Amino acid sequence: MPKNVARFLLLQLSGLILSFGSAGVESRSDTTETAGLPPAAQIKADFRRDIEPLFREKCQVCHGPAQQANGLRLDSRAAALVGGYSGVVIKPGNSTESRLIRLVAGLEKDRIMPLGGERLTAEQVGLLRAWIDQGADWPDVVAEQPTVAVSSDKVAAKLRHWAFITPQRPEIPEVRNQAWVRNPIDAFILAKLEAAGIEPSPEAERITLIRRLSLDLIGLPPTPGEMAQFLADDHADGYERLVDRLLDSPHYGEKWARPWLDLAHYADSDGCEMDTDTPRPHAWRYRQWVIEALNRNMPFDQFSLEQLAGDLLPNATVEQKVAAGFYRHTLTNREGGMDLEERRVGQVIDRTDTFGTVWLGLTLGCAKCHDHKYDPISQKEYYQLVAFFNSADEVNIEAPLPGEMGPYLRAKPEYDRKRRELLAQYNVPALQSEWEQKTLAAATDPEASYTWKRAWHMVGTLVDGGQNILRLPTFQRTQKQQDQLTDHFIAWYGLVANGKKYEEVKFKELGKKLRALAEQYPSLSEAQTMIENPYPPKTYLLVRGNFRQPGIEVQSNTPAVLPPLPPDSKPSRLTLARWAVSRDNPLTARVAVNRMWQEFFGRGLVASSENFGSRSDLPTHPEVLDWLATEFMQNNWNVKRMHKLMVTSATYRQSSKTRKELQARDPDNKLLARQSRFRLPAELLRDASLAASGLLNPAIGGKSVQPSLPASLLSEPAFRLHPWKESEGAERYRRGLYIFFKRTLPYPQLVTFDAPDSLSACSQRERSNTPLQALVTLNEPVFFEAAQGLAARILREQPTSLEQRIDYAFRLCLARPATLGEKERLIQYYQQRRQMLGQTAETIKTLFPAEGVEGIDPAEAAAWVGLSRILLNLDEFLTRE
Repeated sequence: MPKNVARFLLLQLSGLILSFGSAGVESRSDTTETAGLPPAAQIKADFRRDIEPLFREKCQVCHGPAQQANGLRLDSRAAALVGGYSGVVIKPGNSTESRLIRLVAGLEKDRIMPLGGERLTAEQVGLLRAWIDQGADWPDVVAEQPTVAVSSDKVAAKLRHWAFITPQRPEIPEVRNQAWVRNPIDAFILAKLEAAGIEPSPEAERITLIRRLSLDLIGLPPTPGEMAQFLADDHADGYERLVDRLLDSPHYGEKWARPWLDLAHYADSDGCEMDTDTPRPHAWRYRQWVIEALNRNMPFDQFSLEQLAGDLLPNATVEQKVAAGFYRHTLTNREGGMDLEERRVGQVIDRTDTFGTVWLGLTLGCAKCHDHKYDPISQKEYYQLVAFFNSADEVNIEAPLPGEMGPYLRAKPEYDRKRRELLAQYNVPALQSEWEQKTLAAATDPEASYTWKRAWHMVGTLVDGGQNILRLPTFQRTQKQQDQLTDHFIAWYGLVANGKKYEEVKFKELGKKLRALAEQYPSLSEAQTMIENPYPPKTYLLVRGNFRQPGIEVQSNTPAVLPPLPPDSKPSRLTLARWAVSRDNPLTARVAVNRMWQEFFGRGLVASSENFGSRSDLPTHPEVLDWLATEFMQNNWNVKRMHKLMVTSATYRQSSKTRKELQARDPDNKLLARQSRFRLPAELLRDASLAASGLLNPAIGGKSVQPSLPASLLSEPAFRLHPWKESEGAERYRRGLYIFFKRTLPYPQLVTFDAPDSLSACSQRERSNTPLQALVTLNEPVFFEAAQGLAARILREQPTSLEQRIDYAFRLCLARPATLGEKERLIQYYQQRRQMLGQTAETIKTLFPAEGVEGIDPAEAAAWVGLSRILLNLDEFLTRE
C-alpha cells in the first residue's frame, strides 16, 4: 500500500474513533432522565399569584425588557411561547417536555437556571409544572415594568453611540492663524491646538518631506535623482506635483495593497496542520487584483462591492470574480479526521467576522455564542449576518493574465489529445465512472461501507467544492472541474482499491506522466473565488457557537441598530455589499478614512481602528473624522483624492521632532502638534534595504517568491511535504509584499518585525522593539547581501574621494548628505576596517565574495560592506520620520 494512502487511512481511523467517542457522549447527554423532576403541584395555578412573581424575581433580570439572554423573554406570553435561540421552552399542556422545566430543575447539568442565583425550590418547580400542564394561562394585561430594576439607560446609550449615528458634515472652524491652514483638515486640527494654547510644529525640511512622502505613498525611499529634482524645484506647486507623481506610480498599488491584505488575512497556504499546510498556488492572483485596482484608483465603494460579491454582479467579468477571492483567505483544514461541516461553518464564521472588522469596524464575533456584551448586536442578529455568507461556496476559476491566452489556446488541442490518450491507456474513464457512482451513493446511504464514505469525505476535504462537482452530471461540469475530479481520483484511488488492484492500475506512474505532460505546455493563471452553492444549507443560530447545536432558523438581515437593508426580495451578499457602502451606513466611510489616517500619522483618529463599538477609543478629533467621511462619500469614494488631501495638509507636513513642552501635556501626540515618527513595517524595511543597495527587483505583480531561509528551518516538519524552493536570480530580491507566506511557519524576518500571523483580519500592526530585530538587520542573509550590494554600488557609481562616497551613501540610504561629524567618524571607521582586513583573503572573500568586478578592489569593497551595514542599521534608516 502506498505510504500516503496508509498514512491517510490511519488518520481517518483515528478521526473515526474520536467521532464515535464524542457521539457517545452526546447521546448520553441527550437522554437525560426525567424521573427526578419534582411533581406538579396539585392545585389550580394562578399566573398573577404564583407565576408572575416567580418570573420577576428569578428570571426577568436576564430574560426581560433590558436583556434577553439566549434570545428568551419571560415578561410577555407571546415572547415566552416563541422561545429563545435554542427553540421553544414552554409547551402548554406538557411540562415534562418543556425545556424551561428541565433547566430550572437542574436536569441539564451544564445549564441550571437561574444562573448565579438561588435555585428554585421543588415547590416552585411544581407550581411551574402545574401552570404549564394546565395550559400556561397568561392574562393579556401584565404590568409593563419589572419589579427588578434594570438599566434601560445603558441600552439607550448603546443605541446613541456616536459611531451608530450617520456622520453629518461639520462646519469648518475659524482659527486665528489662517496662514498655517492649507486645507480644511488643518482648520480642525489647529482649532483644537489653539484652544489648548499649543502651537503646531514647523514644516519639516524638504529632504524629510520627500522621504516621508515616498515611503508613505509607494513604500520605497527616493532615489538621489528624485531627491535632487525635488530640491531644485522652487515652484509653489512643487510639493503637490511630487504627490501627484507618487500617486501615479505603479508602486503605489504595492504599498497600499499591504494593509489591505492584512485585513483580508492573505496567505499562500491553508494553515492548520504543520505537515499538510497545503500551498495555495493561485492565491497571488487576488493580490494582483488588489494592486491593479488600487493603481487604477477604483472607487472604494466599487472596490468593496467586487470583493464582497463580485461573483454575483450581473454579467460578472473574470476580474470581478477574482476580486471575490477576498473571502478565500480563511484557514482550510485538510486533515483526514476533520468534520467537513465543522470546517465549513468555521470558514463562514470567519467571513462574517472579517466583514465586521473590515467594513464596519465592529467585533461581531463577540456575538457568536451570546448577545454582544457591549454593542447592541444580539446573537440572532449575528447569525442573520452569517446567513449572507452561508450560501457561498468555494471554486477555482481560470483567470488568465494578458499574454497567456494565445499560447495556451494554440497548445491546448495537442495537450488535451495527449492527456486523453494517457487516461484511456490506464483505463481511467471506466474506473472513474464506477468510483463516482459508488462515492456519490455513499453520500446518502447510511448503510454504505466505511471505505466509500471516506472516499466521499475525501472529495470534500481535498478538492475545493469537490462534493458539489461530484454531484453535477458529467455533461454539466466545466473542463476544469472534470480535470480536478479526475486528478483527485487518480491520486486517491488507493483509498477504495485494495493494494493489489492499486498496483495493477499503475496510477502512481500515471500521475507522474500527467504532471510531466502539464509542465511541457503553457498554462493559464487561476484564481480562488466564490460561487453560490447550488444546494444552499439553511442557517441556524448555533447555541453557544457550537455547530452541533443548531437553534432557531434565521434569515439574512443586518443589525437593527444600523440602517435597514435596501429592498430586496431575496437578500444576498450583493445586497449586503450595497448596504455596506450605502451613504446611510454610518460606519464604512468612517472606518475607511480612519485607516488611511492611521497610515499617514501612525495612529487613527480612532486608535482602535478595528473596533468602533461602544468599547472603542473615542475619536481624538470627531469633527475631522466626520468631515473626512462625508468628503470621501461626496467625492465618489475617491481613494487617491483622500490620500492627496491628507498628505498636502500642513498637519502632515509638520516636523516630527519631539517638543519638551508637549511631553507632559500630550505624550501620545493625540493633538497632532507634530508629525509622528515610527519604524517601517516589516516588508518596507526589506524593500528599503534592497532599494538602497540597488538589488531590488522592481517587477510588479506575479506569483509569490521564496527567498533564502536558514537551513535549520528547512528541516522543520512544515517543509517535509511541501519543500521551500528557494527563488533564484532577481526573483530573490522582489519586494516583501511578494514573499510566500506560510501560515504554520511564516517568513522569519517578517514575523520578527511584527507582520501579522494571517489567521484573522488585522487592522493595525504592533510595533515592538526587541534585540532580535537588530540581529536580523545585521545578520539575516538578505540584509547582509544588501550591504554587499550597497558597497558595490557606491564604488561603482561614485569613483571619487572617500568623503564624496560617504555623502553618496547617505543620499542613497537617508536622502540627505552626511554631516561633518558623521563623515569624520565614518572615515575613521573605514580606515580601521582596512587596517584590520589587511590582505586576509579569506575574510575579504567572506565579506565580498564577488571576484573580478571591473573597477572594484575586493579589499576596499569588504571595508565598505562594514560601513554599509552601519548605514542600513541606523535608526534614521529604519524609521519613517
